[in-house]
Amino acid sequence: MAVGNRKRVVVVGLGMVGISFIEKLLKLDARDREYDIIVIGEEPHLAYNRVGLTSFFDHRKVENLYLNPLEWYEGVPDKALSYHLNTLVTSIDPSTKTVTCANDTTVSYDILVLATGSDAVLPRHTPGHDAKGVFVYRTIADLENLITFSANQKDTVGAVVGGGLLGLEAAKAMMDLECFSKVAVIERNRWVLSRQLDADAGGMVVEQVRNLGVEVLLSKRVGKIEVDESTGSVKGVHFEDGEYMACSTICFAIGVRPRDELARKSGIKCADRGGGIIVDDSLQTSEPDIYAIGECASWQAQTFGLIAPGVEMADVLAFNLTQAKLHQPRLYKRPDLSTKLKLLGVEVASFGDFFADRDGPKYLPARAAKKTSASSSGSSSPNTSTIKTLTNGLPPSPVKALTYKDPFQNIYKKYIFTLDGKYLLGGMMIGDTRDYVKLVPLVKTQKELDIPPSQLILGASKSGDGEDDGDDLTDDTQICSCHNVTKADVTSNVKSGTCKTLNDIKSCTKAGTGCGGCMPLVTSIFNKTMRDMGAEIKNHLCAHFNHGRAELYHIIMVKQLKTLPEVMREAGNDPNSVGCEACKPAIASIFASLWNKHVMDKTTHGLQDTNDRFLGNIQRNGTFSVIPRVSAGEITPDKLIVMGQVAQEYGLYTKITGGQRIDMFGAKKQDLLKIWKRLVDAGMESGHAYAKSLRTVKSCVGTTWCRYGIGDSVGMAVRLEERYKSIRAPHKIKGGVSGCVRECAEAQNKDFGLIATEKGFNIFVGGNGGAKPRHSELLAKDVPPTEVIPILDRYLMFYIRTADKLQRTARWLESLPGGLKYLQEVILEDKLGINASLEAQMQELVDSFFDEWAEAINDPTIAAKFQQFANTDETVENCEVEVDRGQLRPVMWPKDSAPGAAAREDFKGLRERWSETTWQPVLETAYFNGADESPNGISANIKRGDTQLAVWRVKGRWFTTQQMCPHKRTFALSDGLVGVETPDSSSQSCDKNPGGGKSAPWVSCPYHKRNFDLSSGECKNDAELSIATFETEGREDGLVYVKLPPVEELDRELGTKRWIVKKNDAGGEAEAGGQFKELDKKIGFVGRRAKKPGVKPTTGPGAVSEKGVKKVVTLMVEGGGCGGGGLDW
Repeated sequence: MAVGNRKRVVVVGLGMVGISFIEKLLKLDARDREYDIIVIGEEPHLAYNRVGLTSFFDHRKVENLYLNPLEWYEGVPDKALSYHLNTLVTSIDPSTKTVTCANDTTVSYDILVLATGSDAVLPRHTPGHDAKGVFVYRTIADLENLITFSANQKDTVGAVVGGGLLGLEAAKAMMDLECFSKVAVIERNRWVLSRQLDADAGGMVVEQVRNLGVEVLLSKRVGKIEVDESTGSVKGVHFEDGEYMACSTICFAIGVRPRDELARKSGIKCADRGGGIIVDDSLQTSEPDIYAIGECASWQAQTFGLIAPGVEMADVLAFNLTQAKLHQPRLYKRPDLSTKLKLLGVEVASFGDFFADRDGPKYLPARAAKKTSASSSGSSSPNTSTIKTLTNGLPPSPVKALTYKDPFQNIYKKYIFTLDGKYLLGGMMIGDTRDYVKLVPLVKTQKELDIPPSQLILGASKSGDGEDDGDDLTDDTQICSCHNVTKADVTSNVKSGTCKTLNDIKSCTKAGTGCGGCMPLVTSIFNKTMRDMGAEIKNHLCAHFNHGRAELYHIIMVKQLKTLPEVMREAGNDPNSVGCEACKPAIASIFASLWNKHVMDKTTHGLQDTNDRFLGNIQRNGTFSVIPRVSAGEITPDKLIVMGQVAQEYGLYTKITGGQRIDMFGAKKQDLLKIWKRLVDAGMESGHAYAKSLRTVKSCVGTTWCRYGIGDSVGMAVRLEERYKSIRAPHKIKGGVSGCVRECAEAQNKDFGLIATEKGFNIFVGGNGGAKPRHSELLAKDVPPTEVIPILDRYLMFYIRTADKLQRTARWLESLPGGLKYLQEVILEDKLGINASLEAQMQELVDSFFDEWAEAINDPTIAAKFQQFANTDETVENCEVEVDRGQLRPVMWPKDSAPGAAAREDFKGLRERWSETTWQPVLETAYFNGADESPNGISANIKRGDTQLAVWRVKGRWFTTQQMCPHKRTFALSDGLVGVETPDSSSQSCDKNPGGGKSAPWVSCPYHKRNFDLSSGECKNDAELSIATFETEGREDGLVYVKLPPVEELDRELGTKRWIVKKNDAGGEAEAGGQFKELDKKIGFVGRRAKKPGVKPTTGPGAVSEKGVKKVVTLMVEGGGCGGGGLDW
């Protein structure tokens, strides 16, 4: 349509509903171009996500909340959209079809759309409501004012009045500010979220919110706000029941009021009760060509404070303005008030008529309504009905509720049905809201159920990993209620090629840009649709690579890359990056699988994760386990004696492992070389129990001893373990060989397993125990012993080449296209023509074997790394130990929920709190030679007084922190992997180095991967934790200097003796008997029992008498067991 003939649509209000209407109108009008749009926004910002307002406290950037970037507004084709910000419309003249703004600008319209939203309610009748420190929670300006004010309210109490959706959001925001010593929620009802949840569900939320550290005051009404007369600031709150609470800041979140003042003074009809601009089913107001949508509109005497009804209004109006000439106009119908949110970490959802059991149903499906009407009729007269009601009480509710409550997992579900259970009317959920998107359509469509009501609750959890790909959802199922996005909106955009990434889906459909609660399901639907189309689903190693492990393996193999810098230059997103704790171990594993260099070699040591770093599994107290290889579980007495002597000399705790070897625990880092030398001299070697490699090949004795054996299981197991030992893989590998079908070696739950048959061995693959056990599958049957090795060579090498990072063979086999059949085609039939290559590559690895322990002993460069401190030969204990069943072990860690389990002190703030600091030399700079070329820099643990410090040089920069990770109070940060942000990462750096400009790296604790910024000390994945950091520099005199406080002050805050885990820290766990105290009492356990040969005990716990045996037999004959009336002798 020509420019002069286009109608002008003026939209007053640039909020979420306003922009939704604009987007839909532009889309529907793109072909005909009937309209030009002018939008006038009162705020100085473009339309932003008000539902996600709380995230502003994390990034403090308004742009991050924008629903569309500035470029979108300026890039609308043909100038179809113009916008005005920071402009208030003050009047409307329907007769001249104009609006006037506060700046005296007049704008004419053909169609006027009012999307003015609502204001937060402030109780102006409450004394003190206008004091300094009183806020509401509605706009960016409200948040900025709250942030500015709160910065000066350290260690005071912040209060939120209102325990609804907005109130809990405000409470989270005030907690995120980290300014208040306590945040309290004041709710006038007996539970929070009283408009969405019943008492049971609301009470459960209260409990969880309190567990998060928020104080919740129930049944409390604010009487007045106490104000400091001299400053005009808030001092506290007086409640109507006479109680008082001191506080500095109050945020009211007690509801919203429709902004109808513009319409009201312009003569447009508004609702007297509750407010709102009155609209009809077409959303037109009392004036022609003027419409109202969103929270400002009153439809059938109702206003809606949720985004979803407003977006639906925008849909209806945009459709009618563009499509009504060709299609019957849409009418606005009863909106869906279902909500699904995550508040303070608690999943909450309510849908349909969720209070139908309490208030009676607002509506019933036609058939159910007829049945209810018929059952309630039959009274001869109104008087009779009244008399019956007075006599018998109200008739039973025409609905039934089905409730499920799990207090252990904090899950609550209540679904409300018609009396016959045929229709779902509504419900609510706490904790587990996965079925929300399936249940809402059942309510909307009033579809009769074809399953029992109980199945909707008890059948909610799916087998497997719990991922829901939405395959059982219909195309018109709404998966994003904030923006009314259906499953078809996602799948159609993917199939058309419009959207190739999740960010594209967000941009095209707006799914996930509201509350974000739909993103797991959106992601699953997107991934499945991409898979169904045969499209690639990105499975990148981490942010440093646009490749998965298998792709990276082949790049490294083809280009013969040997170091991390080479890999970063050839395949990384930043050629100068040092990577992170996610990609480094994966690259280290690939290097080992290809080139098999020593993992402690200079070029690879900095890539190794936790256990490979010192060739032993790190234990709770910072010591290591030592497990020599015992191939197939077969060992000579001489070696057993040496192991016993070593364990005795070094005080090691010993235990037989599930893989038929002996584990020695408690070896200190500085003793490892001496222990290994004793074992190597006795003919033993590393068992690689620390590595993602072959662990063991378990065996029964087979024909060696067993009278049932039909195959030499020990002989085969020895050959397999000796062949594949030390070979690194994406994950650990375990094997087993059984000598007959009795399967004593449990070969059918291993990564590879053999069971002897009369004709050879059946080969099983892809099994594992662990957290998600899987029975292995039969790969080949009756394989001659001479053919077993080639088949396993191909299988293992194909797995090493193609598996994902940290993927066990079980999950790898499940993910292979075609599963076992495809694997058989590749391995047994050479479908890909690669079997010769697989066998040759495996043989190269087998031929390159060396014992890592022996190499470490003989290489002075590697041996130098086995010391506790770099600046002294002194040693300290990092955890108290105690005797348990005759052996030493570290005392129990406190449970995570126990007070003091983690050190949650503000360690990062120590830098500002030291009484004084001076530059102190701590180590020679020569110690760090080569650090800038090392993939992890070089780090050192140093001792100063009683305090352990970690010093780093990474890419030319110096850092020093405490050695203790506060999560479990362990002392190993200097042994952690260092990571850095990618250049385009959205993560916020906390680099506080003067003149920095570059984001600081982080260190990942070897124990549980808490990542700490080496500069600021903040924990990137646990906001409650932090570490102390210190300025550091290397000087021309050849020494490293650290700016440190006096030793006494340092020890007082960070001393080892203060923070090591002690016996009493574990509470009851540390007492005699520990967690088994009640069990021991019940069964009379007194430790290991023993008696002298030939002595028959006649008294005490072990005594057996003829009389006692007779009593047992009598009880058996008389019955009393679960079988009933005795045994039939």
